[in-house]
Amino acid sequence: MLSEMHPVLPAADLQRARTYYHDKFDLDPTDAGMGMLHYGEARSGFDMYETPNAGTAQNTQMVWMTDDLDADMRRLRERGVVFEEFEIPEMKTENGVVEQDGMRSAWFRDSEGNFIAITQRMG
Repeated sequence: MLSEMHPVLPAADLQRARTYYHDKFDLDPTDAGMGMLHYGEARSGFDMYETPNAGTAQNTQMVWMTDDLDADMRRLRERGVVFEEFEIPEMKTENGVVEQDGMRSAWFRDSEGNFIAITQRMG
């Protein structure tokens, strides 16, 4: 039976991505090899691999859950992370945040153009 799942993100420049996740999130790979980086534990986390296709997806590719979206956004903005502003049917950001269905979420693009969300459950 399926038991584990984690995102795999593309990177046009794996070293640039490594530096970005270190500088913005204080994350360093827990494993590296064969053109891939792994962040997190063996049974969780995410991988990155080098490919020229990086940055082409227009959908959310990974979500981090948080208990304090405002504090995390403030800290990340201080480190140069820019949160997306957008308006699509039934969804519009205000100061980078969408509040919908008991959740507060914000999106940004990493150094490789991957669309990442941070989400806080409300209530």
